[in-house]
Amino acid sequence: MKPDEATAIETWLVRVHGRVQGVGFRYACTRQARTLGVAGWVRNRRDGTVEAMLQGPPQQIGQLRDWLRDGVPEARVIGIDTATVASATRFEGFEQRPTE
Repeated sequence: MKPDEATAIETWLVRVHGRVQGVGFRYACTRQARTLGVAGWVRNRRDGTVEAMLQGPPQQIGQLRDWLRDGVPEARVIGIDTATVASATRFEGFEQRPTE
């Protein structure tokens, strides 16, 4: 890993599609994000998806995004959309937010 990669901070907006609500998805995501040192938040969306704002080094964010695919055994993920976000906000820790 190059020195720049260790200190680089990115922000990604991730939307997870499938059977991802009512299966402990947000709780497990919060726990995994904290384990990986990723900041941000996760919430259910009214359309049945789960949305997460992930902030941290690209490698850790990528690991969390990969974990979202099959890290919750009860979930059935059928797709993940990811977009890089230009964010001036620096998140402290990782939290669950109310449904939007």
